[in-house]
Amino acid sequence: MARSTAGSPKARTLAAELRKLREDSKVGVRELARRIGKSHGWVNRTESGARSITVDDVTSILTGLEISSPERERLVEMARAVDEPNWLRPGIPGVREELVTLIEYERTATSIIEAAPLLIPGILQTTDYARAVMAGLPVSEREAKIGMRAARRDVLTRRTGPAFEALILEHVVLDPVCAPEHHGDQLRHLLRMGELPNVTIRVIPSHRHAWIPLYAGHFIMFEFGDASPIVHLETLASGVFLSSPGVVNTYAEALGTVRQAAMTAEETADFIATCIDKIEETL
Repeated sequence: MARSTAGSPKARTLAAELRKLREDSKVGVRELARRIGKSHGWVNRTESGARSITVDDVTSILTGLEISSPERERLVEMARAVDEPNWLRPGIPGVREELVTLIEYERTATSIIEAAPLLIPGILQTTDYARAVMAGLPVSEREAKIGMRAARRDVLTRRTGPAFEALILEHVVLDPVCAPEHHGDQLRHLLRMGELPNVTIRVIPSHRHAWIPLYAGHFIMFEFGDASPIVHLETLASGVFLSSPGVVNTYAEALGTVRQAAMTAEETADFIATCIDKIEETL
């Protein structure tokens, strides 16, 4: 019988998606427990990823929630192959699945470190900046994703929010991907977020004449109090989730190298403030 490995990327996502389906179905924990003949504690542990999940568990929960194909088939298939430490999630078919995965990691992480060589990290983007980045998407999909970004931002300001560190290449701050007034608003938002006690923003000078791992691409490392770290890579048509120790250690070492090349948080704030002044001179 296929059984999930608690804490693996796919297992955490599977648990979160089951919880989201129950909430969307307006079924309480105790009611679902009654329908499937389990205790409410069993349901809570399953939805939090604290226990491993079998294919039979998933089938039972989906039956209790009266979930039919193709959602049923997708989740059962996910449950059949949950043991792989690294997971390529191809062609995310809709916003909901992406939302559930990222928000679950951000919701349960104790620490999030994002290395950003191309764009302002999504969790730090203003609405206008995000809208400019997503200008090529259909309106309905774009607005749904923008709403998702806004919801993700809230995780940093809650009382028990994770420690968040952003390592951003200098040209990302300088590059006006949106209108000047929106660019200025984005940079002012970075300064405000950087003042939060759990948020650190550091810029890496672009003209170092030396290669650093950040040039290899964007990634996020999630650290958890109850599970091994997960590294997330985002490509044009897929998401990659890595948790095998050797791979995660490689990214941890890369972060150490990038930090050595970065400005301090205080130097970064001064640099961003100077950029804001230059933008305001042109308005």
